[in-house]
Amino acid sequence: MNFFAQQERARAHTRRMLILFVLAVACIVGALDFVLFLAFGSSGHGVHPGFGAVMFWNSVLVVGIIGGCSLYKITALRGGGGVVARQLGATFIEPETTDFVHQRLRNVVEEIAIASGVPVPEIYVLEGEPAINAFAAGYTPADAAVTVTQGCLDKLNREELQGVIAHEFSHVLNGDMRLNIRLMGVLFGILVIGIIGRKIAANTGRSRDSGYAVLIGIAILAIGYIGVFFGRLIKAGISRQREYLADASAVQFTRQTRGISGALKKIGSLPDGSTLASGETEEVAHMLFGDGVGYSALFATHPPLHLRIKAIDPAFDPAELDAIAKAWTNPVPVGESDSAQASISGFAPAAIASIMAASTPAAAPAMKTALPHADAQIPLTPKEVVTQVAKPGNDDYRTAGAIHTTISDKLRALAYMGTRCMQVVFALALDTDAAMRGKQLALLEKRFGTDVRKGVEEIAAETDTLHPMQRLPLAQIAFPALRRQPRPLLQSFLIGLNELIQADGEVRLEEYCLAKLVGVQVIDALDPSKARPTGSTKLSSCMLEVADALAIVAEYGADNEADAERAYLVGMNETLPGDIAPYAQREEWMVALDRALPILDALTPAGKELLVRGLTAAIGADGKISVTEAELLRTICAALHCPLPAQLDQAA
Repeated sequence: MNFFAQQERARAHTRRMLILFVLAVACIVGALDFVLFLAFGSSGHGVHPGFGAVMFWNSVLVVGIIGGCSLYKITALRGGGGVVARQLGATFIEPETTDFVHQRLRNVVEEIAIASGVPVPEIYVLEGEPAINAFAAGYTPADAAVTVTQGCLDKLNREELQGVIAHEFSHVLNGDMRLNIRLMGVLFGILVIGIIGRKIAANTGRSRDSGYAVLIGIAILAIGYIGVFFGRLIKAGISRQREYLADASAVQFTRQTRGISGALKKIGSLPDGSTLASGETEEVAHMLFGDGVGYSALFATHPPLHLRIKAIDPAFDPAELDAIAKAWTNPVPVGESDSAQASISGFAPAAIASIMAASTPAAAPAMKTALPHADAQIPLTPKEVVTQVAKPGNDDYRTAGAIHTTISDKLRALAYMGTRCMQVVFALALDTDAAMRGKQLALLEKRFGTDVRKGVEEIAAETDTLHPMQRLPLAQIAFPALRRQPRPLLQSFLIGLNELIQADGEVRLEEYCLAKLVGVQVIDALDPSKARPTGSTKLSSCMLEVADALAIVAEYGADNEADAERAYLVGMNETLPGDIAPYAQREEWMVALDRALPILDALTPAGKELLVRGLTAAIGADGKISVTEAELLRTICAALHCPLPAQLDQAA
């Protein structure tokens, strides 16, 4: 199942959620009306006159309460994934943390984000939770937050942590997070009646006349469990299959089963398992890596643990769980490289041995990946690129590791700093021509002051030496610090960035890619609940925008107008073969592309799939694509909310 099919699946799940929500509300309203009728509606002479109107207004009131509470919760969560993490009491890991354990966690998350082609998410730790669990929350990758428990750090080795984080990134990439956060709002609404009943029963006085009110409260509380029943049913119906898909994605990403299966085996063997100690897990149970509540089979949000392990490791023997439990009876501190089984926090089993090696396929050997030459030409086909959208593989992970480790420590440290992250992005946008750079720096000084100009000049000495494939990932690394800046400052930052790239009246492709990518991500982060990763627009209704996008990428992939027209026709035949608009050069290409992309972003998933195929065919009509052209394709796909990995698969 590719990215676009999974987007359609998420839309189907959303429709199912809404249908079950309406059914749950109808059952709750009907039950409350019935209780009201038994208590007040009848007398010895039949139904009280006018009681029908009472039941009508009671129904309106109940629907209003449920709908209002759902809307309140959804509004409260509009700030994105960090809001969910903080509500559970998670601790935010500062980008510039000096804690070794947190630095290693950040390195894993950053490498996977770069490999996936999405901004680095905020990172949180549930420090009081010894269980092994994690979740990703947010509306889009630009406002995502990844949270792990302290148990992940204390019990998982780096390979296993990579498997867990890769699993969570599957939810980030495939649209599961948006559904999850909406589900939190819906569930709150249908659970609120039970909360009201509990409050009435608990807070009614002890006088002789209060017994009736207590009974009413108990009845409402019982009816509230209709909401609990439907809430858990909705979560179970939506969540289970997604966990299998996310496990499979983690295996595909890391190209080995040892990490994800090792984490699942430790959940099954260690006493704390994946059950969270906090009592506030009902709302987030459907988004956790493992079962955090302990639901019965009917309401389970996750498949049975042994089936998840079997799906990844067919040779799994349940006796392994006993061996792991025995080995971890008394974990001991070790040096970071003393054992492959050492956890991220430096703990290992008392008996350090290859507990899982006998039954788990060996990990792929580590390989050094060299970045392609800046002038390299990569052969591509539309099929390979479409398959890669939101589906990074092991090669992407190795490339991301090479990108991440070869960006200097100084640049990464500056990107982490709230006071310098904007300067890092400004430095990436500077022209190579000395005179034009001076003009750009003067613009910065005028808008932001002398200190910013000096800071950008200092950073530019480092960014000038970057490989073209490192520039956008560095902006990704800066994003967590960037998104935490005040809204007015971010708006001024975007204006300043666009002034920089247009300072000479001619926008270079590299400048446009940087500004567009950062701009899309910042706008998504400013109003995450308004971002729409999928839409309902048909491809045939935006032919002009399709033609603009294909003509522009065709021109950048061709040496002359004749080749550009041929590439354009190749792309149109891939996208809209029955209705091809005549080719024409786009003189104001940046204006045309900026106008087209928001409209194309509203396409259905199937329409986006055809468009990405067409873009790839047009830009690579000569059979090859340069590193710079690949960045343009990646940027356009990011604006369409179809993230491409750091390395594009080459045609066979």
